[in-house]
Amino acid sequence: MYPSVIKVVPKDNYQVYVEFDNNECGILNMEPYLNFGIFHKIKDLNLFLKVRVSFDTIEWENGIDLDPQFVYEKCVKEKCLTNKVRL
Repeated sequence: MYPSVIKVVPKDNYQVYVEFDNNECGILNMEPYLNFGIFHKIKDLNLFLKVRVSFDTIEWENGIDLDPQFVYEKCVKEKCLTNKVRL
């Protein structure tokens, strides 16, 4: 089982900052995936910026979501922006 997403913040260049419930954080770069399958639908930057947490993963308002395992494995881990991540 993979950690759940508890916070997501859109960044520049189709990246999102993600915090997980295991106190890890990272940057997920979605740019390489935007020409595949349904992901072309989030190429619109205005839509991309409307990313949100949905259940244990991330989702955009048009219903496109990502597998939590994908989010966790593809995130480049980095220092958390917030001092304390919820448990």
